[in-house]
Amino acid sequence: MNAAAARAAGALFVAAAALTAAAPAHALFGDDEARKAILDLRKKVDEQNQALAQKDAELAARLERLEAAGRAQLEFANTIDALRREIAQLRGQVEQLAHEVATLQKRNRDLYGDLDARLKKLEPTSVTVDGKQALVDRSEQAAFDAALAQFRASDFKGAITSLQSFLARYPQSAYAAPAHYWLGNAHFALKDYKAAIAALQVVVERYHDSPRVPEALLTIAASQIELNDKKSARSTLNRIIKDYPDTEAAKLAKERLPSTALR
Repeated sequence: MNAAAARAAGALFVAAAALTAAAPAHALFGDDEARKAILDLRKKVDEQNQALAQKDAELAARLERLEAAGRAQLEFANTIDALRREIAQLRGQVEQLAHEVATLQKRNRDLYGDLDARLKKLEPTSVTVDGKQALVDRSEQAAFDAALAQFRASDFKGAITSLQSFLARYPQSAYAAPAHYWLGNAHFALKDYKAAIAALQVVVERYHDSPRVPEALLTIAASQIELNDKKSARSTLNRIIKDYPDTEAAKLAKERLPSTALR
């Protein structure tokens, strides 16, 4: 029995007791009036019961809604916690992926940098050799520069070895004419005049348009003088004066020509 029913039953009991206590005054009230009073009382009790039942239903509904709201809030809170944990996990994964991407990017930069450096070593480079543009390998350029550096450092033996090696490896090089020229001068510096003449003759005979030809002829003439071959020296000097009259070599040839006079 719920609270409303209990209260209604109590009220009915009180009313019945009141009627019983009033039995001695039967003369004042008839049976019809008594029954009517009881029916009215029952009606009031029923109305109260209905009102109470309605209140109970409303309270039960409110309680159910509150409980449902509480459950929803709890579920929402649990969902929020789960989402926070998932977000934290995703952040960790994102940070790990970012680290891996950064590592991969650095590795790729290093790889591409190394590859680019290697390709540059293989790619020909444009240089100016004796006033002309030419394409040469970087290793070819480096080898010639190293040999020339030896010559300029007065390491003539080392220069000879390096220049001979260079010419054997790059016989068609754009540096071939200057390589033979410096090879001849290195031999001349070591007083190996025959070797000097042989190297410089290559410049004269093979590279006619080289601007080094007049100077090569001048060194050939100097070597011939050192070998006491004045006749050949005089012929070489006259060739310079005739074929290259506007050069510094021609001016020097004129100055040296008297020393080749036959006596």
